[in-house]
Amino acid sequence: MKQTGSTRDAIIYKLRSQGRMQISVIAHQLGLTEMAIRRHMHELAKQGYVEIISIKQAMGRPLHAYELTAKAEELFPRNYQLLTVDLLSELEEDPQTKPYIELMFQGRKRKLLQRYRPTMQGKSLAAKVQELTQIQLAGGYMAEAKQDEHYYYIEEYNCPIKGVADRYHHACQCELELFQELLEAPVERTECLAKGGAKCNYRIRISSDKK
Repeated sequence: MKQTGSTRDAIIYKLRSQGRMQISVIAHQLGLTEMAIRRHMHELAKQGYVEIISIKQAMGRPLHAYELTAKAEELFPRNYQLLTVDLLSELEEDPQTKPYIELMFQGRKRKLLQRYRPTMQGKSLAAKVQELTQIQLAGGYMAEAKQDEHYYYIEEYNCPIKGVADRYHHACQCELELFQELLEAPVERTECLAKGGAKCNYRIRISSDKK
């Protein structure tokens, strides 16, 4: 979680470090009013980051407390890319295991192909481009579909695996092959984030659209 010093971040940190908490306890620890904490909790709950838990008591009404949801995991730092690079570098150092790097990326491509190919069936190339753009957008690539008189374009302004792609260009090659197979059309990558570009840009000729 980014430490910005905001009340929201302070609340999230408390829930992360101490677990389920009541509003009164958080308010006391942060030196704020319960109304202020309740307002932040309402917003966090609306965003899906916290949920209300009812705690039964031997007598009287149940107490209400808040805890983080599974979705809140996205608010905290993850070091998956560094771990991935470290594991791949272990394979790379041994001549006997180095060929497995390419096999791993190809295996990932096959799984993605199996997952997404059914969504492409029966669609025109234009519709496939839009579908693929939405897939990449959901995957954190900040993807956007464009077109001009001659080409469709899929532009990606973020690469969630850039730490891996910077060192292992197998990732970029497999993405290009995945696009070609899903779109069933020639795809050209004209710019690449992992090679110093401002974005990843994929170009598909409109004349390829037969439907």
